[in-house]
Amino acid sequence: MWRGRQGRLRPVGCVVEELRCRRREREAALRKARREQQLVSKRLLRDDLLEEAEGECVAMILGEAEIQQFLQLAQRGTDEKQRERALVSLRRGLQHPQTQQTFIWLEGSMRTLVGLLTSNRALLQLEAARCLHELSHSEQSAVAEACLPATSYLLTYLSGHSSDFIELCLYTLGNLIVESEAVRRRLLPQGIVPALAACIQSPHLTVLEALGYALSQLLQAKEAPEMIIPSVLGSTLPQHILQLLQPGPKLNPGVAVEFAWCLHYIICSQVNNALLISQGGLSTLGLLLLDVAGAVQRTEDAGLELLVCPVLRCLSNLLTEAAVEVVGGPNQLEDERVVVALYILLQFFVQKQPSLLPECLWLLNNLTANSPSFCTSLLSMDLIKPLLQLLPVSNVVSVLVLTVLCNVAEKGPAYCQHLWPGPLLPCLMGTLASSDTEVVGQSLELLHLLFLYRPEVSFGPGTPILRPVVSPWPLSLSILSIATFLGLASLCGLQFRTCSLWLGRHSSK
Repeated sequence: MWRGRQGRLRPVGCVVEELRCRRREREAALRKARREQQLVSKRLLRDDLLEEAEGECVAMILGEAEIQQFLQLAQRGTDEKQRERALVSLRRGLQHPQTQQTFIWLEGSMRTLVGLLTSNRALLQLEAARCLHELSHSEQSAVAEACLPATSYLLTYLSGHSSDFIELCLYTLGNLIVESEAVRRRLLPQGIVPALAACIQSPHLTVLEALGYALSQLLQAKEAPEMIIPSVLGSTLPQHILQLLQPGPKLNPGVAVEFAWCLHYIICSQVNNALLISQGGLSTLGLLLLDVAGAVQRTEDAGLELLVCPVLRCLSNLLTEAAVEVVGGPNQLEDERVVVALYILLQFFVQKQPSLLPECLWLLNNLTANSPSFCTSLLSMDLIKPLLQLLPVSNVVSVLVLTVLCNVAEKGPAYCQHLWPGPLLPCLMGTLASSDTEVVGQSLELLHLLFLYRPEVSFGPGTPILRPVVSPWPLSLSILSIATFLGLASLCGLQFRTCSLWLGRHSSK
């Protein structure tokens, strides 16, 4: 299941597969950047390696006269080969932004291209669609809006028989959707949601992966929560998405990545997460997480993190829903297996992909916030020490680890007894010496809970007392003084703010 996909049965199958892998890598990088900046992500289906081998990879800048000449040849050429070559030349020219601008402002050019798209010649149709695809990849919204006359035809061709042609139409639609609100306003009444719902039943993996891309672009629109996601939830798309995420021999990593992100955007909208929970969203994602954790133990495949990230976010956000309690959400996950899976992923990512550690810890926080059973699993499997070993990774990781420990301590004296004594105290002395105020604050929260539930706790003669090199606290206030104050406050029944029990929610970006 987690092996590399085989190339399609075509003469350039290996080239196509390599390009597909490159696109996945580029998309992963864009997704990461999009979380930090509002970037637009587009995909380009272009056989660069094949064109380079043929010496045809340089984009030509075409003037008005050349564009008109190629369009006339494509319409009225003496034979089909000549017409096809004219469109190929036009497509190569449209790879250049200057040619794109000239094309869209040339009167009748788009009308002619749409006419070729609707012709009864399959090869001309395909090349015309490739020209539109080049235009859809433009960074200028005016170019995308110029393609509006073609959108209804692109939707119609999604019900065709050629998987290659459907894949091309889907990626073109996905590129147009993300660029222009005008395109989305046109596509919604034209029936893009029902068209995608019909297309998701395709047996072709390449079509499903392209469909996941187009749908994810649609779900990221700013108007999606009001205008798009209700229609998606009212269709058969959610059920099919969850089926495609079911672990098993038929699970395809590329398809799963696309639809896991689709599910993430739907869940972040909070339009009707109760529906997803009632359809088994938690159990499906939980089983998928277990499957990925098992795969991590068997392979060094660097592509696994592409799937882990959206799955972790989906689970984290679903667990914040009030509907989880109504349908027995936490019970849909097997406590010990999920905790073990997270431990495996933490150990894997601390070496391979440290940036994903917060994602794992975020889920662990949401699991332990309201569930004594998950806290019990952490303690019974002796996972506190491995968590403490993550403290030096970063301040963000430190805060999340301390928050999880606060969730455990908040459950009462029996849980605090397992936390203290042990390796916790020396680690807390280190975090209290941090220059990061949030890390210090969360450390104090944990100390407060320990003093609250175990007032007999005291510092032994060998307890290290440290001062931060750059401390947010006055130099006259030592760590021991802070801890003593917290203990006295707890013993005297003083109120001290604690934020250990909180559920974190990821944003859609």
